[in-house]
Amino acid sequence: MIDENGAQVGVITKEDAIAKAKALVLDLVEVAPEANPPVCRILNYGKYKYKQKKKTHQKQHVVQLKELRLRPKTGEHDIQTKIRQARKFLENKDRVLISMMFKGRERAHADLGDTILKKIAEALEDIAKVEKDKISDDRRLAIILSPK
Repeated sequence: MIDENGAQVGVITKEDAIAKAKALVLDLVEVAPEANPPVCRILNYGKYKYKQKKKTHQKQHVVQLKELRLRPKTGEHDIQTKIRQARKFLENKDRVLISMMFKGRERAHADLGDTILKKIAEALEDIAKVEKDKISDDRRLAIILSPK
């Protein structure tokens, strides 16, 4: 038998174990019936069931792809804000898609967008790695960062 503090009492009769549990206003629970002799424990059974249920119902984090959109003319402070937001997503174990959107004549200067994306990737390299580099189509340039 194991007492309420987790200390091993030893082998005692069933009647003595029940009497000890009633004296402490707790329950006597058989925790290892296949053992020889069976192992019983004095505990609050309702609290024990609650903890078991809570253990099995913990939510798993589903990894999501979060997107941050930028433009080539985005200001330095705004880029720093996007970096902080991306860092928060990466610390939460989510992947981050950083998109550089081009309009009109901005498409002729895709190299500006590329340098900004490289700067963001370098700023986040301590907690992230580049999963896909330079996803490109006509109007946007993107990279995907995943947590290390």
